[in-house]
Amino acid sequence: MTADSASINLTHHFLIAMPGLEDETFAKSVVYVCEHSERGAMGLVINKPGELSMKGLFEKVDLPLHRQDLMNACVLKGGPVHTERGFVLHDALWNHEAESLGQTPVQQSLIEAQAPAELAQEASALLAVSDKESVYASTMSIPGGLEMTTSKDVLEALSMGAGPKRVLISLGYSAWGEGQLESELAENSWLTVGADMAVIFDTPVEQRYESAMKLLGLESWMLSSEVGHS
Repeated sequence: MTADSASINLTHHFLIAMPGLEDETFAKSVVYVCEHSERGAMGLVINKPGELSMKGLFEKVDLPLHRQDLMNACVLKGGPVHTERGFVLHDALWNHEAESLGQTPVQQSLIEAQAPAELAQEASALLAVSDKESVYASTMSIPGGLEMTTSKDVLEALSMGAGPKRVLISLGYSAWGEGQLESELAENSWLTVGADMAVIFDTPVEQRYESAMKLLGLESWMLSSEVGHS
């Protein structure tokens, strides 16, 4: 890996698949990069719907869902790694923020739509817990104002009608080893652009690919389908 590639940090960016990327998982995908360092990268595909709705997922984990705004939302296929596990991308809330308002994290969750407790252990070493203490038990802080939580407490908060205001849930995640993403970028497999939360949370799933392209002033028909050639 060159010094230039080693200095790239695409945390809180979108990876937008070039038209010629024909891998079944990543073709026409938009990946939100949760972490990128010299050790590798991890992220969530944000535009590949799975078979489950949010309501169906909550039924599977024996929880009611009292958030009407999420009832018909789809659970996404976040990537090929740990596809049996849930990964929740959401707005951040820190314990110290709740305490500064004179409220416990649970009280704050019911008032501000956020809450606390646990879902599954994250196997990837990239999922490091932030120095700031999150409301949730197993959470990674992402520069840019988002968190990714893998503990069941965030589902329990949503179940009660609370939880984060803006939520994306995926099964599985995407991962790259040391230098792997940089190699794919050099091969023109991906376009990159700073993440826009409106694309993640406010744009219909089927429109996210074109919407991410538009952040670069592009449309997919403008691009060559030959990966590896500029």
